[in-house]
Amino acid sequence: MAKSTTTNKHSSAIYANGAIKPSRFRRLIPASLTRRWSRWISKRLPAQKQITLSHKGIFILPSGFGLVWIGLIVLLYLFGTNYQNNLVIGLSLLLASVFHTCIIYSYKNLAGLTFNAVAPPSGYAEDSMPFPIMLTGHTRQKNPDTTHQQICLQFSYQRHVRVKQMHEQTIAIVPFEGAKRGRLTPGRIKISSYFPLGLCCAWSYVDLDIHHVIFAKPEMCDIELTSHISDNDNHYEHGKLRPGVDDYKGLRIYIPGESLKQVAWKQWAQDKGMLSKEFAEPEGLPVWLTLANTSGNDIEHRLSKLAWQVDKLSQTQQIFGLILDDHIINQQTGAAHRVACQTAIATYRLPANMNPDFSSTDVTASSVGKSL
Repeated sequence: MAKSTTTNKHSSAIYANGAIKPSRFRRLIPASLTRRWSRWISKRLPAQKQITLSHKGIFILPSGFGLVWIGLIVLLYLFGTNYQNNLVIGLSLLLASVFHTCIIYSYKNLAGLTFNAVAPPSGYAEDSMPFPIMLTGHTRQKNPDTTHQQICLQFSYQRHVRVKQMHEQTIAIVPFEGAKRGRLTPGRIKISSYFPLGLCCAWSYVDLDIHHVIFAKPEMCDIELTSHISDNDNHYEHGKLRPGVDDYKGLRIYIPGESLKQVAWKQWAQDKGMLSKEFAEPEGLPVWLTLANTSGNDIEHRLSKLAWQVDKLSQTQQIFGLILDDHIINQQTGAAHRVACQTAIATYRLPANMNPDFSSTDVTASSVGKSL
């Protein structure tokens, strides 16, 4: 499976967080018309985990160069008929047939292309969030490449990624700039192509039903652990792991002479070698990260500090719990515990963070902020 993507640099103006400014033509479109268009697209192309493009979802219109081409055809035809010049008339008909052929090939370039969303990595607020999208196309006979070329993918008002040449399966990394903490639904992805000659623009909108949690932006600070039982809040004495017999920690290589009760026989039966089960228990009293005891200028600043502390404690494999007002996550350690804590911090007192499709007014007011 190949990964083949190329990012294109936009010459158009961009906002401070990296989002693309809507064009002047888009800003002139009434908001009611954009909402009606969005509802029509949602009904015609509903959200699905896997989408294959067909005639129902592919739109084709002449590009700017294509309009000039059509004007040239009309001009040559009028000139030829006026002066009764069959050679000029034949040239105009030849150009018209080339334009008609481009319409067919523009459709074939997108038709049959299948899109699947791949699980994105963890992302933090204000960073560029990459969303992997798998593209599957029809391969040529005795050729690993497909018939699909020059495919552009982008979220609304975001930078686009161009896939120049596709293989049978290609992963395109589509960026989303300036995401805020919370549950992000980036919305539809615009698929477009000017292949083969740039005379026609074929495009479609696919909604892969993507939902992702954006963690709060970490900010370095001192670790502030507390215990509700003891006044000793030194995190070097509490919450660390020590050898024990209660909590399962993981597997390690078997050392000759150890008790056979510790051997992981299930892994041994799977030909994974002799491994020993390792157990651990927390040292000292349980410790907590609490929002109430975290200092900061505002709530976002305090949450950023909590996010950094969660990552730092998870790296040292220290057991800790998290208290966000009435929401409590019990003491634990590991990657799953880190994700649970970061998710709780990211969604604290915050509704879903939606990306408004086809609405330049919403983007400029809420999602983008101050422009350059």
